[in-house]
Order: sequence, then structure tokens, then C-alpha cells
Amino acid sequence: MIAYLTNLGLSNSVLHNSVQEFLTPDGVLYIVMNRPEVQNAFNSKQIVLLTVALENAASNPEVKVVVLCGEGKNFCAGGDINYMKQMGQNSFQENKEDALQLAHLMHTLNELPKPTIARVNGAAYGGGVGLLCCCDMAFGTEDTKICLSEVKIGMVPATIAPYVMNAIGLRNAHRLMLTAEVMQGQEAVNCNFLNAIFPTSEFSKKVDALALKITTNAPNALEITKSILLNLAHQPVDEGVIDYTADVIASVRESEEGKEGLTSFIEKRKPNWTPKN
Repeated sequence: MIAYLTNLGLSNSVLHNSVQEFLTPDGVLYIVMNRPEVQNAFNSKQIVLLTVALENAASNPEVKVVVLCGEGKNFCAGGDINYMKQMGQNSFQENKEDALQLAHLMHTLNELPKPTIARVNGAAYGGGVGLLCCCDMAFGTEDTKICLSEVKIGMVPATIAPYVMNAIGLRNAHRLMLTAEVMQGQEAVNCNFLNAIFPTSEFSKKVDALALKITTNAPNALEITKSILLNLAHQPVDEGVIDYTADVIASVRESEEGKEGLTSFIEKRKPNWTPKN
């Protein structure tokens, strides 16, 4: 993935060798997990680096969409073996602090105000599944394999559970968390881990095109739409929800971006946030 992005002429902003960033002129930020020797499995340091990268993306006005990627053959294998060995030696309090660190990463990704895409090449296991479920959308290939494997080794998918359940639904979560089955390709689409799969030969270009499509939309409208989705998930349609949605659209209509969007539509021209090229 890093070679592919470099060949596109993108500059590399390196937080640390294990987490690298590439920002396109259009505002697509690729965050690359770069530990291919351990299938991009994470440890405590990697969790902190990913969290920092996401927090920086949230506050950077040049970033319009985030694409989360894995270097090499796989997306993310969850926790690496040395990281998991350490868990068994830690006290309850140490394990809780570590779990809260991972929970903070998942929450940061799930609540990120910018649209997020998981580019799921190869395998995603354990905590790696949590990452893709926290993204707004996820795409893979016929070779993508996804597995909630925790119960196989006496662990449980606790910190990632809320995000997995939101993504795939309670019924699928029961099956896949308890059986630890591997869902591959179209199976992963059928159970809502992925939005779609693409041929391997076209995978990068398809994901790039989707990310670029998002950058042509109004940036504030994108952020507000994300907040609506987060706020209304699983909410009953009551007077509070009705009033909230009316407030949101009224506010957007009187905003500068909203006025520009409506005016450009009426005048049959591109709005001012559209890339010039």
C-alpha cells in the first residue's frame, strides 16, 4: 500500500514507522498501519499512534475523508502475540487501563467527524474487525477474511462489541462472536461487515474513486450528516427527534455553505467547495 501511494506521487507524513499518512491534494488522508511482519497486529504503542493520527485528522481542515489501510497482505490481525502475552502478566488495573486505551481508539474512530473508509485487504481478525466496524463504510475483495476470533483463545470481544453490533446487527453478532467463523468475500458483505467487494485488480482504484467522490460534497454537510447518523442510531422517532431534525435542517439552510449550495444548484454551477481541477 505504501509503494502504491508513493507511486501516486503522494508525500508521506510519518508519525512513526508503524503508522504512516498520505494526504492527497483533494483531501483524502490514507492512514496506513505499517507492521506487515505481524499482519499489522497492534500493541499499546500502535493503539496510541492510531488514536493520535485520527485526532489530528479530525482537527485538520485539509482532511475531507480518511481511508484506513493495512500495509502488505492483511488489514489487521488484532493484538500481536507479545502484546497478548503481556496481558496475562498484568494486574486487573493494568489490564483495565490497557482496555480503556483500546476503547478510546475505537470511540475516536467511530465518532470521527470526517467520513471514514476501511480498505480491508486480506485478513481482519479480533480488534482489526473492531476498526473496520467503526468506519462509516468498509470494502474488501473476494480474498478478504474477517473473523471475531477471541473466544478461540479464551478472550472476549468486549471493547469492540458495541461497534460490531451496530455494524452487523445483534443476530449476526451472536453467531459470529460465538462461533468464531471466518467470513470471506461475499459472505462478509452478506453479514454487513463489508459494503461491497471489488476484484483485487481494481480494488485500490475503486476505493480511491469512492473517497474522491466524498471530497466533492459539502464538508460541513458531511460532518453534520455524520452527527445525525450517530445521534439517531436506534432512537425512536418521538417529539424530541422530530424537533432535533427540524433544528438541524433550519440551521443548515441559513448557513453560508447551505446558501451557497442552494444558489449554485439554482444557477446550475458548481459550488465553491468543489475542487478546481
